[in-house]
Amino acid sequence: MKVRVDVMLKEGVLDPQGKAIGQALGTLGFSGVRDVRAGKVILLDLAETDPARARDAATLMAEKLLANLVIENFTVTILE
Repeated sequence: MKVRVDVMLKEGVLDPQGKAIGQALGTLGFSGVRDVRAGKVILLDLAETDPARARDAATLMAEKLLANLVIENFTVTILE
């Protein structure tokens, strides 16, 4: 089963990568971009066939390794 884990910095946490992307977009002529937040996407292909179990496993993986829960939030999406 394929699962996507999206990890983003929490609101209020400084995002220097997002800031740099925003500035580069302005330099390239893309006006009107007010803010940019950068995150990461982790795609997992799990042997699990039960969607609930796959979600639980991916959530545990995110809590233990994929996200820093002090400064990041994550969401888990079952893809198939």
